[in-house]
Amino acid sequence: MKVLIPSPLRSYTQAGEVDADGTTIAELLADLDRRYPGLRFRMIDEQDRMRAHIRFFVNGEQTFDMGRALLAGDSVQIVQALSGG
Repeated sequence: MKVLIPSPLRSYTQAGEVDADGTTIAELLADLDRRYPGLRFRMIDEQDRMRAHIRFFVNGEQTFDMGRALLAGDSVQIVQALSGG
């Protein structure tokens, strides 16, 4: 399925959109990490929780559920908030 990658994470993928496989968000992130080592850690913390500045959208709907089921035709968008001063 197509996964949209935010600009701050494109140094891992070298692209704004990549293909990945998985039947859940967790599996999708594992596949992305196999293809682009280190990417998952930028989105998921040591307790396997989404980092506070990361949001996942499936077909335009925000989800916080790592077990959220995915279908082959789904579109996943990863959004990273920027902060600082």
